[in-house]
Formats: sequence, C-alpha cells, structure tokens
Amino acid sequence: MTGEAVALELRPAKLPSRALAVLLDLVVAMAAYLIVTIGLVASTAALDEAAQIAVSIASFVLLLVGGPIAVETLSHGRSLGKLAFGLRVVRDDGGPIRFRHALVRGAVGVVEILMTFGIVACIASLVSQRGRRLGDVFAGTLVVRERIPAGPSTFVPPPPPWLAGRFSGLDLSAVPDGLWLAVRQYLTRMRQLDPQVGAAMAQRLASDVAARTGAPVPHGVPAAAYLAAVVHERQSRDARRAFGSGPAMAGSGGPGAYSAG
Repeated sequence: MTGEAVALELRPAKLPSRALAVLLDLVVAMAAYLIVTIGLVASTAALDEAAQIAVSIASFVLLLVGGPIAVETLSHGRSLGKLAFGLRVVRDDGGPIRFRHALVRGAVGVVEILMTFGIVACIASLVSQRGRRLGDVFAGTLVVRERIPAGPSTFVPPPPPWLAGRFSGLDLSAVPDGLWLAVRQYLTRMRQLDPQVGAAMAQRLASDVAARTGAPVPHGVPAAAYLAAVVHERQSRDARRAFGSGPAMAGSGGPGAYSAG
C-alpha cells in the first residue's frame, strides 16, 4: 500500500476463492455467535421472553452483521477469510474502502448471503464482468487478489523514446523510497492488472510523484509513460553516482531538461 493506500498488483478475485473466503468468515462468525448465545442464555435466564428475544436479535445483528462491517473498515478491506486467500476489498479506483463502503456491503450481504445462503451473491458474481456481487455494485467496490505469483523478471519497461531525457532537470529528492517502490511494482505488473484498476493506479501514482516533485505531469503524457520516464531518470542518476561520473543535480540538465511550462 502506498500514497493514499493504493493497492498494487491486484486483479479481480474469482468466485471460488471469494466463496471460500466468505465461508471461512461465516464459520468464524457463527462460532462466535454460538458462544455468545450460550453465555446469554445463562445470563438472561431471569429475564422475560420478550427481553430474551431482544437480546438474541441484538447479538445476531452485532456479531453477524456489525462484526464483518467493523473488521472490513478497520482492516481496510481484509477479513480473516480474505487474509487467508490473499484477497482484499478496494474501491473501484483501487483505493482503500471506508466505513460507508463496508456498511453498504454488509447491509446488502444480509440479503444476498445470509438470507439466501449466498445464492444471490453467486449469481450476481457470475453475471458481473468483474465478479462483483450486489453489495459491491451498490458500494462501488471490488474484491481483488493481492497475491500474484512472481513473474520470471522484475524488469521495468523503458520510457518511450520521445521522453528520453525529458525529466533530467526534475527535483526527485522529495520522493520517498516507499513511493519509488510502489511505482516500480506498478510498472513491472501493469500488464497483469485489470485495465480499469491499472489506469486508476497509474493516475494516482503519477499525481503522488508530481506532488512530491513540485511540477505537474506534462500535458498529453500518459501516466504510465510519465512514471516509466521518471523511474528511468532516477536510475540514471543512481548509476552516475555509483560509477563516479559526477553527482546528479536536481536542477541540472541539458537541452532536454523538463520544465513545467
């Protein structure tokens, strides 16, 4: 996670892994509900029947509805089941979910998962191009895979030739290492990403880098190409420093140096 907690290296989760993650979450929630219910039966034995029913309903809502909502909110989209299967809930643009997203997912999940034994959720996921259940559609979220097998290479693609040397005068000193790592991860995995999620990530990362450098992304330059060019510039400066060909000054650059204008 980086910048505004943008999730990297993600692809839409498939129905089997989502179903198993939900099943694991339900098993844990039901176990907790049964334990609490047994304790409530003993502690509320002196109450009248109406009070016992009210306590039972409250425990059901808190544990089986409120519990998952709280877990997804606090973990930014990762429940126990999703953690076990390498999944996470994110916004449509790849950003982290918040309470309102988890609330909508949880409320709709009562109908499409608990009340219909998951049948409605499965049908909705099969129909959806991105495997989203109704809760995801209404909340504007997507369940994605975080664990992607490492490829044979972590090669960062070079920038387009027309951007060579374009950013030689850009001040990169304020860009943190975590953001550089995020950009490199994106560039090495961008062809494996869902196109919509990947495009949103590129825009967000480019905005983060531009904010750190104090210069906007040049008009007409695609976000992914901008990121590749900036990473290439940083690697070139590191190489010059490593091989003693002189320090890479933030403001130095030849005729191709970038300027905000």
